[in-house]
Amino acid sequence: MRAALVDGRGAILDRLDAPQGIMATQGRPYGQIFAEVFGPWLALYPEATALASGMIGSRQGWVEAPYASCPAAFTDLAGAIVWHQVETGTALGFVPGISHVDQAGVPDVIRGEEIQVFGALSAFSLVDGLFVLPGTHSKWIEVEGGRIVRFRTFMTGEVYALLRRHSILGRLMPEAEDGAADPAAFADGCVAAGGEGALLHALFGVRTLGLFGHMTVAQLPDYLSGLLIGEEVRAALAALGARPRQVHLICRSDLAERYRLCLAARDIDVSICGDDVTYGGLFALAKAGNLVEGEGRR
Repeated sequence: MRAALVDGRGAILDRLDAPQGIMATQGRPYGQIFAEVFGPWLALYPEATALASGMIGSRQGWVEAPYASCPAAFTDLAGAIVWHQVETGTALGFVPGISHVDQAGVPDVIRGEEIQVFGALSAFSLVDGLFVLPGTHSKWIEVEGGRIVRFRTFMTGEVYALLRRHSILGRLMPEAEDGAADPAAFADGCVAAGGEGALLHALFGVRTLGLFGHMTVAQLPDYLSGLLIGEEVRAALAALGARPRQVHLICRSDLAERYRLCLAARDIDVSICGDDVTYGGLFALAKAGNLVEGEGRR
């Protein structure tokens, strides 16, 4: 769980990072956790507007905020906030995620990433763009006219973790967590992921390249990472139908570098947005919903 205290101009006054995500509550009431974590801030600013985004507003979280449908803008999300009165007396607004149905009729969802995208739009004064949010479930989000119009999810990070730890491919890899990155091995993996439908065959090469000594065991995790990210990029660009000139990455720096390398190989420029766009997005949402009353308001 990450949070920030933001003033009426959008400047971050304080922030915290606590191991209290929805998978780590161990049955403790959410209201109790909220009071413990945010008590000091609420004591200073009892009239503060409080907003929460991400999985805390999912069916598995504290209070469910139903998904808004694509296309969705700031105002659509602001109008669909679900308010809950916390035991402290604070009104806490749970921000909805967004749903989209693809051409095959299969639904897709984002919850939390939409706030990061809106924060990036606000920070860089954009109304259009392609935003990529790498991670356990990578998101490729298209924005037109300030509205999220469509997106696609790729289970890249989760598949990597499963193959790395629970498949035969990991048998030749180091037991310890992945160490320093090997850009050459990663780039080789990206190239090997070039053919449509070839991933299931190419994955077995992770084992055989190590088995016959063409790669060291230390290189294999990066090669596997390159294969999976390369396949994600290939599939996402094929779905877009046209190669974008630029992609906006929203992620931590190590992942950003991997995606930058993979996209650069396809002559696509990138910009990189930091994690603070989440708080910028929540502040922009508060403004869109007329929840910010003045420069002194937190």
